[in-house]
Amino acid sequence: MTAETELKALMLASQEGDAAAHRMLLERLSRHLRAYYKGKLAKIGRGATDAEDLVQEAVLAIHMQRHTYDPGEPLTPWVHAIARYKLIDFLRRDRASMADVPIDEASEVTARDDHLSAEGSFDLARLLKQLPDKMACAIEAVKVEGLSVAEAARRCRISESSVKVNIHRGLKALAALIAQRAQR
Repeated sequence: MTAETELKALMLASQEGDAAAHRMLLERLSRHLRAYYKGKLAKIGRGATDAEDLVQEAVLAIHMQRHTYDPGEPLTPWVHAIARYKLIDFLRRDRASMADVPIDEASEVTARDDHLSAEGSFDLARLLKQLPDKMACAIEAVKVEGLSVAEAARRCRISESSVKVNIHRGLKALAALIAQRAQR
């Protein structure tokens, strides 16, 4: 069985409500995404922490958008598109790194993420309400609205380092909440 066939079977089972298949899908995709992001970020001198944050963002997006996956299409291009958009969003937020983007990937920086639906936004809002206020504020400001860390610090009334810590811990907490929901 190829990776595509196996992942697609897990996604279809996940869409039908199989919590174990959903967990397994997210675990397998996390491994693939981790390798993808580490490779891309290494080109611009970024490390494993940024890659892990992007993995968590992509897994969250896949979870929230799984209902938009068309079973008649291959799964991996759909996942890759989400992963690519998350990378583009990261590069936009981290404008200092944009000068280091290889020229053959520069066009990706101007692409737009149109995968967010009203349903996915509502799902995210419910998840964010389960986090401490400062953590939710930091994630919403930086990861959803695209503000810089400094702008988020002013909005949330915390230090810039607290914004970074809250985002990192908050993304892990969101992943745990998603895993809990998938088990139900």
